[in-house]
Amino acid sequence: MSLEIYLDLFSQPCRSVYLFAKKNNIPFDHKNVSLFDGFQYSEEFGKINQLRKLPAIKDGDFCLAESVAIMIYLAEKFRTPDHWFPADLRKRARVNEYLSWQHTSIRMHGAKIIWFKVMIPNLFQTEVPKEKMDATIENLNIALHFFEEKFLQDKPFIVGDQISLADLVAIVELIQPLGAGMDLFETRPKLKAWKERVRETLGAELFDEAHRGILSIQEHVKTMDASGLAPLKAKILKYFLS
Repeated sequence: MSLEIYLDLFSQPCRSVYLFAKKNNIPFDHKNVSLFDGFQYSEEFGKINQLRKLPAIKDGDFCLAESVAIMIYLAEKFRTPDHWFPADLRKRARVNEYLSWQHTSIRMHGAKIIWFKVMIPNLFQTEVPKEKMDATIENLNIALHFFEEKFLQDKPFIVGDQISLADLVAIVELIQPLGAGMDLFETRPKLKAWKERVRETLGAELFDEAHRGILSIQEHVKTMDASGLAPLKAKILKYFLS
């Protein structure tokens, strides 16, 4: 049975899995799922991932959730080049260090920018309080400082001279705010140079294809049917705005 990967490329974790699988020529059946349609809450998807989140994979009778776990599984199963998830103990520890840190920093604050500037105003006709937006931008700037000074430093990539899973996860998170018109690279030359190295290493065509959706999300959301999110409106607003 073929490997099935369930993805919505508007999602940062989904893009990292997609880019990793594509770059490493891992054969898979791409199951395109729209989070906005609420398919993740269906009985069918519940059999794939009880957590009701994307990405998810089904490899024969084996199902797995969480993007980091999925990429590590794919790296080890398909024996991808060592630089992605190094065998060297200390290099692997550096990859794991970033992957452990990013969830509540770069990823969380970058995702909030999209929700505050694009999703909540357009889908729910609700204005995000200025203090919420200002706090999110401040937290994102703090996280970017740590990313540059602690994780990237003066190296070409997070772990050294070669790209790793850490860079792959980081780039999709830092591209995310571009969908809301916020360019995190414009005034940060070190970050911009790193972005271009990652794009060149992954291949410009693949890189641009993976990010095409999120970069056009402002246009997409204007014509989007948000009825699938209606039952979740109160929960979403409480999560982001309380």
